[in-house]
Amino acid sequence: MSYETNLTDARWKIIAEFIEDQRKRKYSLRTIINAILYVVKTGCQWRYLPRDFPKWQLVYYYFRKYEATGLIEIIHDTLREKVRIKKGKEISPSLGLIDSQSVKTASVTTEKGIDANKKVIGRKRFVLTDTLGLMIGVLVVAANVGERIGAETLFNQSKGKYPRLRKVLADQGFNGAEYVTRIQNLFGFVFEIVNKVLGVGGFQVQPKRWIVERTFGWLVWNRRLVKDYEENTEVSKAFIQLAMIRIMLKQLAS
Repeated sequence: MSYETNLTDARWKIIAEFIEDQRKRKYSLRTIINAILYVVKTGCQWRYLPRDFPKWQLVYYYFRKYEATGLIEIIHDTLREKVRIKKGKEISPSLGLIDSQSVKTASVTTEKGIDANKKVIGRKRFVLTDTLGLMIGVLVVAANVGERIGAETLFNQSKGKYPRLRKVLADQGFNGAEYVTRIQNLFGFVFEIVNKVLGVGGFQVQPKRWIVERTFGWLVWNRRLVKDYEENTEVSKAFIQLAMIRIMLKQLAS
């Protein structure tokens, strides 16, 4: 049966560069990737995959293999570079945007906590994007991890990857004069806190900050990411990257 999440020929051609091999298989790797993307989009439990996909145990094996070997991250990062080039951008961005999103977790998860500000028991996703809304960094932690600690951890993970990065924008949750100075000294970019306009009530669309908010919106189009169902945070990160891979494949194949 054909599903909306199945890779078109054009999208499969892009992915096949990373995973296709010459082995004869009972199930093609394309079918297995289709099954993984079905889980991402629909949020279905592994064992409830439709029967016209390979057995769920096999699909899950390949998902964990691709996550553990770093292949999902390699595909994600390579596609991001391809999209940036297609859009007329340099491979390395000069401006970044960071924000966090707290989500509830399933009962099986570890590494969870309470975000007192948002009254959420679960995990927190820190996302660093470029001006296209593409992820240049992602971190998943317990929800009680503060914005400052999470941001610094993510910046450490991304350090040296983007030589052109000159400025990162953040909201007031990351504020603090000493902290801002510390980040700038550690990582060599301008860390700018975008403040709300005084005297204006209600929700405000802040310049460029809407871009990272849109990325969070893209993520929760995928039901697997509406809530964090994963046992550990590295698997959560892989699902976030897979969601972005779906978006970037659409852009590259159009």
